Amino acid sequence: MTDVDAEIIEQARRGDPLAWEKIVTRHTRRVYNLCFRFVGRVDQAEDLTQDIFVKVFRNIESFKAESGQFVTWLMSVGRNLLIDYYRQSKDDRMTVSVTSEEDDERSILDSVPASEPSALAEMEREERSVLLRRALDRLAPQLREAVILRDLEELSYEDIERILKVPEGTVKSRINRGRLELARSLQKLRLRTREI
Repeated sequence: MTDVDAEIIEQARRGDPLAWEKIVTRHTRRVYNLCFRFVGRVDQAEDLTQDIFVKVFRNIESFKAESGQFVTWLMSVGRNLLIDYYRQSKDDRMTVSVTSEEDDERSILDSVPASEPSALAEMEREERSVLLRRALDRLAPQLREAVILRDLEELSYEDIERILKVPEGTVKSRINRGRLELARSLQKLRLRTREI
């Protein structure tokens, strides 16, 4: 953690609203992306992002710089809230609908540039995004979170180990199994879309 980060966190702990605003501004995109990758809906991801920052605000005193980076702690808080949400909304997740809401969504693959800015390229990118979200939804929660944290959030194995509170070997195993299952699921989904 840089001196600037440490100073901002300390100011936020003392109740400085500008410091808190800096924390939120710095980390909103990362937290939102984590939420969106778990739930796949803009409205839910926005609500969960707010919930995570409320929880961080209430618990910022429990962050210990000597235990690791602030972003790792933040992602751990987020992950715990997402697990609680996941458990509470288990029935709602049984049906995943692809509706017009997706027109409003920021794609998981926003960082992947289309080969050309044509309508066809945009449609293909959106199709890949939808397939990825569906395939991620099919993964077991433990595998999905490991894959999201490593491959989409690009966290280190060490950070993931701290967030998930499991040994590094377990982290690597979950990532490997998750990637294999994700690849199988994507392949099946692609075959189905070609048949249609």
